[in-house]
Amino acid sequence: MHCLRDGLRMFGRWRWVFPALVSATLAAAQASEPTDPELVVATYNLRYAGDPSPNSWPERRPAVKALLDAYRPDVIGTQEGLYHQLKDLAADQPDYDWIGLGRDGGSRGEFMAVFYRRDRLEPLEFDHFWLSDTPQVIASSSWGNAVRRMVTWVRFRDRSTGREFYFWNTHLDHEVQAAREKAAELIRQRIGQLPADVPLLLAGDFNAVSGANRAYDILARESGLSDTWHAARERRNEDANSFTGFEPLKHDGQRIDWILARGVQDVRVTEAVTLRPEGRWPSDHLPVVAWLTLR
Repeated sequence: MHCLRDGLRMFGRWRWVFPALVSATLAAAQASEPTDPELVVATYNLRYAGDPSPNSWPERRPAVKALLDAYRPDVIGTQEGLYHQLKDLAADQPDYDWIGLGRDGGSRGEFMAVFYRRDRLEPLEFDHFWLSDTPQVIASSSWGNAVRRMVTWVRFRDRSTGREFYFWNTHLDHEVQAAREKAAELIRQRIGQLPADVPLLLAGDFNAVSGANRAYDILARESGLSDTWHAARERRNEDANSFTGFEPLKHDGQRIDWILARGVQDVRVTEAVTLRPEGRWPSDHLPVVAWLTLR
């Protein structure tokens, strides 16, 4: 009888202690989980809206929508989009806002538009400059390139973590190597003027094969930035060329579309996206996507 009473008393005590132990265990488990959500970052040359069928923008637009719906990047550096094309993209992606300026000024010419999920990221400041000897002069060009080139950048606050970071988006020249190198030098110089403790992501179509061009050396090896592709723990479609020209995919591992970074704690995955909704290339470039965590 005494044993029964003692057992009941013990049960009464453990009846309150056990839930507390469970709660403590759950709290410890939750504390061990990552507190900083990943950012999904993409660079994507959209191919300007000017091609005839079968690669016209109206025909490609549903495929671009399907691809972005599938991957849902938090921030996307786009290249070559024309104003009406970007408005179409914004209509198809109502959870995103965007920042950009035509490289010929105003709404004229191609944009380096930055799209971002407004529920995740808050823009704090932004600006544009031209890749020339007079960077603040709209539509300026200096280095023998027939096509004007520029940078659009945004300083974001991550609503999930409160942290801030810079996102820079560019498109280097496709013809003149000297222009690519001078552009890379200018970008390196300007990045060097930013606060070193604020992470930075530099995305774009660099028209230069990673690891095989002086422009890559300047930006990925000499500027304090690293290539997220090589930093990633997993690389998907590693041998895919990021430029397709709407032709069958080539497997030479030539990436001209890069995401460079500083202040990154981890890059879990990078991917050259080979998705072809309904058998159609959405663009003549593959998007390159990185899943990363900032410091």
